[in-house]
Amino acid sequence: MADHFFTAEPTSADVRRTVSARIWGREYTFTTSSGVFSRDRLDLGTSILLREAPVPTTGGTYLDLGTGYGPIACALAVEDPKAQVWAVDVNTRALELTAENAKAAGVSNRVHPALVEDVPEDVRFDQIWSNPAIHIGKPELHKMLLHWLARLAPGGVGWFVVGKNLGADSLQRWLTEQGYPCERIASAKSFRVLRVTATNEDPAPS
Repeated sequence: MADHFFTAEPTSADVRRTVSARIWGREYTFTTSSGVFSRDRLDLGTSILLREAPVPTTGGTYLDLGTGYGPIACALAVEDPKAQVWAVDVNTRALELTAENAKAAGVSNRVHPALVEDVPEDVRFDQIWSNPAIHIGKPELHKMLLHWLARLAPGGVGWFVVGKNLGADSLQRWLTEQGYPCERIASAKSFRVLRVTATNEDPAPS
């Protein structure tokens, strides 16, 4: 059976290549491989997220949820020299690539590739960035989002990009119903960019 990008241990041959991307005015060359998300280019949804969401510059602790080979994590760390970035994925090959790309970008000391269970419980995030894996199914998606949104610091924000035809509008409503006010800040190429805000109130139970 072929690997999915959310396969924990890809069994496909580790055939590496490089892709170029321009993020927030800077040129990057990333190493990618088979068995990871969007191995051939910076995917369109991520490109739209990075174009429409504001560049973070205030420092803090960020989460790149579903990091893939790490383009968001690397760009966050490069743009915000005071930031610590946790780059989380279930795919071990993706985490290896993220570490390699962070080293190439000169930010390996501030980008922390990690499996879900390896992120310390006491870490809280000022921002979450994600092109979430919608294809894992709604129950798992909701569980994942509630897990990480609960770890936003008070007043923290989440930036998400979701395809309109993959349920972006219903996800926006659902997040608000869970106690995380969610607004659409942009639409482009059938994608929605969503801004989720943490409050000081306890979210509704899942």
